[in-house]
Amino acid sequence: MPRWVVGLVFAVLIGFLVLIGLGLRRTQEGPIVIGQKVPYFELKTFDGEVYHTQQMQGKVIVVNFWASWCKPCEQEAFELEEAWQFYKPRGDVVFLGVDYVDTEPEAKAFIQQFGLTYPNGPDLRTRISQMFRIQGVPETYIIDREGRLAFVKKGPFLSVTEIRGAVDPLLP
Repeated sequence: MPRWVVGLVFAVLIGFLVLIGLGLRRTQEGPIVIGQKVPYFELKTFDGEVYHTQQMQGKVIVVNFWASWCKPCEQEAFELEEAWQFYKPRGDVVFLGVDYVDTEPEAKAFIQQFGLTYPNGPDLRTRISQMFRIQGVPETYIIDREGRLAFVKKGPFLSVTEIRGAVDPLLP
């Protein structure tokens, strides 16, 4: 066999091993930590709108991971909607609901049942949840106006006061 063929096969093999190594390294990393810059992502809602966090710079972003099959998610749904209604007129706070490992009909039924009006969309291929390295639902991540993770809540919010206690300090 010619040397160039052997070299090419060897180069492809090395490239493949590097890709595997990078993937393994990423899975070993922990979650995004408070103070760390959050990578930009986009969420396509069930209504077909696309929200790009890069275009939300200067705003506080509340990212809530939920699922229709999640009982604790039901506990916080009304509180999240009430908090959204409080902040919505300000224009400097955005809520994004990220539906995790769910079916579209059940997710839409959940949104309707709890009267959620803030943007909600599926986490297609679990890209967003993998980026945040969530451990379950509900989980909420609040990103400050500079794009850094400012607050993490694992489990349901118990009141609007608790949500406001996390968001208000990030506002001017």
